[in-house]
Amino acid sequence: MDSEKALELVKHGATLLFLDVPQHTFVGIDTQMFIVGPDFKGIKMIPPGIHFVFYSSSTRDGKEFSPTIGFFVDVGPSQVIVRKWNQQDEWLAKVSEEEEERYSQAVRNLEFDKHLGPYNLSQYGAWKHLSNYITKDVVEKFEPVGGEITVVYESAILKGGPKTAMEKALDAQMKKIKSKESSTEQTKGNRFYYTCIPRIIKHKGMSGQELTSMNLDKTQLLESVLSKEYKASEDLLLGELQFSFVAFLMGQSLESFMQWKSLVSLLLGCIDAPFHTRSQLFTKFIKVIYHQLKYGLQKDSSGPEMGVHALLDDSWLASDSFLHLLCKDFFALVEEATVVDGDLLSWTRKFKELLENRLGWEFQKKSAMDGIYFEEDDEYAPVVEMLDESHGDYMAT
Repeated sequence: MDSEKALELVKHGATLLFLDVPQHTFVGIDTQMFIVGPDFKGIKMIPPGIHFVFYSSSTRDGKEFSPTIGFFVDVGPSQVIVRKWNQQDEWLAKVSEEEEERYSQAVRNLEFDKHLGPYNLSQYGAWKHLSNYITKDVVEKFEPVGGEITVVYESAILKGGPKTAMEKALDAQMKKIKSKESSTEQTKGNRFYYTCIPRIIKHKGMSGQELTSMNLDKTQLLESVLSKEYKASEDLLLGELQFSFVAFLMGQSLESFMQWKSLVSLLLGCIDAPFHTRSQLFTKFIKVIYHQLKYGLQKDSSGPEMGVHALLDDSWLASDSFLHLLCKDFFALVEEATVVDGDLLSWTRKFKELLENRLGWEFQKKSAMDGIYFEEDDEYAPVVEMLDESHGDYMAT
């Protein structure tokens, strides 16, 4: 890149100015990660739009890292965001409006230019694939009060203990991370404003067979959730799917993983919608999850193993994971459908190849029982239980 082009990008791109950050601190933006050196004061040439910033303090030797803290930003052209390191709490605190204006002017005068690392524009495409449905409205709708995302405040999420292999791996990994008590009380206990996704549908007067059929096919539940929670906006649902994935993978949020899992389970659990009522939504969904796992499962040895990032090797490899079981059924439905949207078919095959190549997963053909086969130890196999014989009320669990 010639100097004239670089100067143009510096002037029109956004800047993150991070003051007094200790050496060896881990700092990331989107898909890019840095280890702070003696001259580091932030990142320049950031394209306008939505970005995710995350960081983690370390011991003096740079070998142990505390839990990640992250936040979304929506930056405009030439905007400067200023944060100053709080030594006591080990986090990047906002500065006063007066200070922000003074430092912003200094940045525009190129006084900090030699201390700012450039945003790697060659990686911007990968970030857009992970965030193209995340808008300012999406961030404001789902983020915690204050905007700070960290697993430190999520100790109560796994009430009763972790259940699935992924949850157990997450729980074990979080316990290994050097956890430090923070005196920053304003964010403690804050929760995301995620959409509540019911695991089952239950209606009085329905027979056990009807309930089982309805809960085998999540299409009706999807339509209900879209109408009531997303005001019929498919893109808002996809925005929450991307928001929760980024908050989970880069922000190490366990609550966000649980929400991402709920949304994926809802969509992959639909039988009718992908072919009749929501073909376009499912094509977009498969594109989203393809790019999420393509990024999340890649091998990256350029930086330290940061918490959840290191989890994707072990826990996603398990052939009994929720994702493998749901994908196996969904792939078979698409392949065996008599009529299917061409884009949906091609992206589903692409997604299937990714999982086969990256994880070595095999997706064998199922035996037929309403098109669904569940193994005996499958936690997602529906079981109809009589809850109240006098009212004929059933629930599939």
